[in-house]
Amino acid sequence: MYAIVKAGAKQQKVAVGDVIEIDLVSAKAGESVEIPVVLLVDGEAVTSTGLDKASVSAEVLGGFKGPKIIIQKYKNKTGYKKRQGHRQKYTQVKVTAINA
Repeated sequence: MYAIVKAGAKQQKVAVGDVIEIDLVSAKAGESVEIPVVLLVDGEAVTSTGLDKASVSAEVLGGFKGPKIIIQKYKNKTGYKKRQGHRQKYTQVKVTAINA
C-alpha cells in the first residue's frame, strides 16, 4: 500500500517507513503531523475520490536547509548586476501510518 501526498507545493509517493523531506512545518522533533492524501493505492484498488478522511501520519525527525541556490541578474552596458543566495528550509519526516 502506498499513497501520493501533497506537502507544500510538491507531491510525493510514500509508503509506511519512508523518510521524506517536506516544506518547513512548525512541529518539533518527535511530534506527529498529518499530511493530506491525493491518491491512495492498495494493490489493484486505486482511490482518488472521497479522500477527505484519508491522511498520512508522520513523525518529525528534524529540520534542515537545502542546497544553496545562487540568483544572478545582469543587464548589459548599464553596470547593473546583482547576486543573491537562497537556502530553502525543509523538515524531515518518517511515515508511520497511512489512514484510509
